[in-house]
Amino acid sequence: MGEPLRHDERGHGRPLVFLHPGGFARQVWDEHLDRFAASHRVVRYDARGHGDSPGPVPGFSHHDDLRQLLDALGIERAVLVGSSLGSRTAADFALSHPDRVDGLVLASPGLSGMVERDPFTLEQRRLTAEAIARRDFAEAFECVLRMLVDGPHRTPEQVDPAVRALFRRLLADNARKGHGGFAPGAELHAVTGVREIRARTLVITGTLDTTDIHEIAGLIEREAPHARGVTLDGVGHQVNAEQPARFGELLDEFLG
Repeated sequence: MGEPLRHDERGHGRPLVFLHPGGFARQVWDEHLDRFAASHRVVRYDARGHGDSPGPVPGFSHHDDLRQLLDALGIERAVLVGSSLGSRTAADFALSHPDRVDGLVLASPGLSGMVERDPFTLEQRRLTAEAIARRDFAEAFECVLRMLVDGPHRTPEQVDPAVRALFRRLLADNARKGHGGFAPGAELHAVTGVREIRARTLVITGTLDTTDIHEIAGLIEREAPHARGVTLDGVGHQVNAEQPARFGELLDEFLG
């Protein structure tokens, strides 16, 4: 792994690992770190190419980075709590190391091998690329926030400004640290292997997220043998940030 991934570790007991969404950093879990450290050994980390972690290297994969981090921390099995890219990484890890997963909580899940088709997402990706090409980074950040925070069913003014401010700050921090593009690394193609995810799994989505995310959530709920789903009303892609208390309750129930 070379330079280690930047991580925080708190508490003692059953290991619980938080994986952040792509483009952002480990601070998206601020609301849950201390709460769960009271009863668990909690780890959150910046994925490669994000936050304070090193950038991509040839041949890397996010799920193998996770394995190496767990090995370095002496953690044999853990409950993995992922959001978006974090869910995508957790699912790949569950397929490649099923004996090391004590449970999966997949929020707003992506899966490796998925194809994005939602017109809103495709349009925001186009607008982001155009803004970057003309070096209008403020507009690029805004397009990413529209895509990954607001979603297709709300205007920016309808979203909690504190939530938008957090995600804008994390985007800007990544840019200042030289992170960009957020390379996905080597992946498995979990979208065709969902039936092999044997861990007990909770899928959490927001009603205001894109059709792509709801399709992936539905696929996991139908095909993973021990999966169930919960949908939170009135929130988009960042369910843990928009409804931290309810997310914490669901995680408490899952862990219990």
